[in-house]
Amino acid sequence: MSHPEYRSLEEVRSRIDAIDRRLVELIAERGACVTQAARFKRSDAEVAAPDRVAQVLARVDALALASGADPRVIEATWRAMIGAFIEAEREARARLHPPAPQHSD
Repeated sequence: MSHPEYRSLEEVRSRIDAIDRRLVELIAERGACVTQAARFKRSDAEVAAPDRVAQVLARVDALALASGADPRVIEATWRAMIGAFIEAEREARARLHPPAPQHSD
């Protein structure tokens, strides 16, 4: 993928700001999917899903290499994002599937 040659720092920053807006929109969309996924999971182990995390990281690593992105940046970004989404999904799952009340006799 070729990238334009910018003429000033302001141009670069403006482009970064536009990209950030798109990234936030995409992360919000991903978050909505995570919230939906919480409906189908019954345990924290299902939420953490280490096999799925490994699968996603391998996929984005391949995408990084194919697109010319720095794989270290992509992996660090996805690890942070996945960690945050796991916490959000745990909270969503807890709201959707509260623990059964304990009866004391």
